[in-house]
Amino acid sequence: MAKEEILTEADSNRIIEMAWEDRTPFEAIEFQFGLTEKEVIEFMRKNSIPSSFKMWRKRMKSRKTKHQALREQGINRFKCNRQRGTGNKIAKR
Repeated sequence: MAKEEILTEADSNRIIEMAWEDRTPFEAIEFQFGLTEKEVIEFMRKNSIPSSFKMWRKRMKSRKTKHQALREQGINRFKCNRQRGTGNKIAKR
């Protein structure tokens, strides 16, 4: 995959993290990294041990929150509002 070749290690780690998050839709991964759902599945297959990949696929297969079109209308964020922030805040003076 050509897109995968230009990803940094930090990008790869973030894609894996986003793929495992229940409330992060595949569309968010596509928006940030340009990988479609099918490409994310292939990426996870290549970058996971077989048992972890099978567990991830089973978990994500019917999860409504992983698909923007299946989500409730009022949800328009990419992450859970209870998710820990990145800590990258600029102090206001």
